[in-house]
Amino acid sequence: MNPKVEEILQRIRALEAELEIELESRREALHVRFEHHRVRFEREILQRQRRFKIGLVEYLRRAELRNIVTAPVIYGMVVPLLLVDLAVTLYQALCFPLYRIEKVRRQDFMAFDRRHLAYLNAIEKFHCSYCSYANGLAAYVREIIARTEQYWCPIRHARRLLQAHSHYGQFVDYGDGEAYRKELNALRKALQQSRQRGKNRP
Repeated sequence: MNPKVEEILQRIRALEAELEIELESRREALHVRFEHHRVRFEREILQRQRRFKIGLVEYLRRAELRNIVTAPVIYGMVVPLLLVDLAVTLYQALCFPLYRIEKVRRQDFMAFDRRHLAYLNAIEKFHCSYCSYANGLAAYVREIIARTEQYWCPIRHARRLLQAHSHYGQFVDYGDGEAYRKELNALRKALQQSRQRGKNRP
C-alpha cells in the first residue's frame, strides 16, 4: 500500500479512537453504565428522564398529519429489509467459508438500547427500534459487501466517493494495473488472516 495513504489511514483511526473516548466521557457524564451488556441508569437519573416523557395521548395529539400519513410507507419497508437481511446472511454463510473470509457478526452492528430511555414513550421506543434495525442492517450489509469487494475487485474508483467503506483505503489506485496484479492476493490474504484472528477471539 502507498505509505502516504497508510499514514493518513492511521491518523483517521487515531481520530476515531479519540472520538470514542470523548463519547465515552459523555456517557459517563450522563451516568450511563453497562452491566452484562445491558444499559443501567441510577434511580435518580431515571426519575429525571421521566420528566421529559410525553404520554401516548398527548404524543398522538401533537403528531403532524404528514408523519401519520407516511408512517405506513416507512413501516412497509420492513418487508424488503427482512428480505435483504435474509439474502445477505445466506450469501455470506455459503460463500465466505469458501473464500476463507471471516463472517460478519450481526451483533456487532445491531444496537437496541434506546428502549431503556425513560423519556421515550412506547411509540417512540418502537420507532427507535425500527431505525436501529434498519441502520444496523445497512451497516451489516455494507460490511459484507465491502469484504466481498476487497476479495474480488479491490480497486478505487476514478471519482471521489462521498462515504467510502472502511476497507476502501487499502484498495489499489484506479488505473494502476501493475499494483492490482501485485496486491490482489495480499488483499485477499488480509481478509483470510482476519478470519483466523476471529476464530481465536474469545
